[in-house]
Amino acid sequence: MPHKPAWFRDDKVFISYAPTVGINKDGEDLFIVDPETGLRTSEIDDQITADVVALVDNLETTDTSRWVDSSSLGSRLLAVPNYFDERSIRDFELLMESPEFEGFKSQTIGELIHSGTLESTHGHGSPSADFRTGHVPYIKVSDIRAGQVNINPTNRVPDVVAERFWKGKESGLKAFDLITPIRTSKNIGEFALIMPGQERVVLTKEVLVLRASEKASFDNFYLLWAMTLKAVRRQWDRIVFMQTNREDVGKRYEEIRVPVPPSREVADSYSKAFRDYYLGTQKLRDDFLSYLAGEDKHYIFMASAVASVDEFAEDDETGIE
Repeated sequence: MPHKPAWFRDDKVFISYAPTVGINKDGEDLFIVDPETGLRTSEIDDQITADVVALVDNLETTDTSRWVDSSSLGSRLLAVPNYFDERSIRDFELLMESPEFEGFKSQTIGELIHSGTLESTHGHGSPSADFRTGHVPYIKVSDIRAGQVNINPTNRVPDVVAERFWKGKESGLKAFDLITPIRTSKNIGEFALIMPGQERVVLTKEVLVLRASEKASFDNFYLLWAMTLKAVRRQWDRIVFMQTNREDVGKRYEEIRVPVPPSREVADSYSKAFRDYYLGTQKLRDDFLSYLAGEDKHYIFMASAVASVDEFAEDDETGIE
């Protein structure tokens, strides 16, 4: 009979999801950096070797390794080691057990969508650069940062192009919808809100749009509050895979677990700071746009139904761009 190592287990697979393998992206040695001095040490940062040594020498697993039933590896995609890193899930479960979340339920995004509590759509599409000559903003994944949709005035398409991607006269977006990249971006899982006046935009197809439905016990401000919890945000790291050379989550975003409040009153209480910030920001923005429209001597592009301050004469030398 063939020899079986002491660490071998029938019907089990050892998986290491260590973040380092001793080399950097250039193929050079990856050294541990001293956090106090900010300088490289002489020690190689190779956590995957440490995982293997712990298994072979001591028959132990580490924080970045575990045993998995081989039957759970039937899907080629689910053989990605990072998918089996359950530390973020355990952190979320610990959070839900804290007194702060007494009375809350834990549900996945998928469960909330399928029950009708959340409404979900994806972006409209990706018009090529030669179409970007109009007035309707085109939003790329890189425009979603720090809880805001940052409109780039150099990326705008004509109305007729926008309506082709919308498949109608309207975008289908509503004020305070949540959006996040789900492909080709380092900020996958970072959410921003569509502000009032930003509804008429073309979203790249590589984003997810979420909205609390009328049957939800919370609104979009609570949803953003929940999505930005560290214990929720960290779960996205587990489901981001590489498709060729691009990050991608497919439909695995449905596995993200979020806390669901027992009532609307509780939800509003927890998310008050988020609601006050975004509504207050919108009030300041409306006041600013009213000033710009009244003065008619500045050029600052801000997509809004309040004022079209982006339109100015090319020979107007007083415009500030």
